[in-house]
Amino acid sequence: MTRRTRWLLAALAWMLVIFWFSSQPSLPKVSDDFLDLLVKKGGHALAYGILWMLWWRATGRPWLALAFAVLYAIFDEVHQLFVPGRNGWWLDVVVDTAGALLALWFSISRRGQQVIARIGVRNAFNHDVPEQF
Repeated sequence: MTRRTRWLLAALAWMLVIFWFSSQPSLPKVSDDFLDLLVKKGGHALAYGILWMLWWRATGRPWLALAFAVLYAIFDEVHQLFVPGRNGWWLDVVVDTAGALLALWFSISRRGQQVIARIGVRNAFNHDVPEQF
């Protein structure tokens, strides 16, 4: 199995995880309303940042990976319209997109590349990707 195939399978598996969470009628709630909102929206951004990274590794194209992440965010919110107890919200698509964009920005920023090198996964990233911009 090729490296890209493994990343593709990882992206699809991550999409299934997101789908599973979206299919739950309700999710645990933090006692404080503001903190609950912060945790849930932070979770959205993190989940779609990870999804972007997995698609980037699978395709080698950051903008295509962004398109996949945003399209899946839209699909996810439409899916939630049909889940009892849930609702689809356009603002969640914005938060999801922001998470994917932050991951893209971090991966191409000098600071992001320093952090990636410091934690020892530098070789896991294709550093010629930013030149495709």
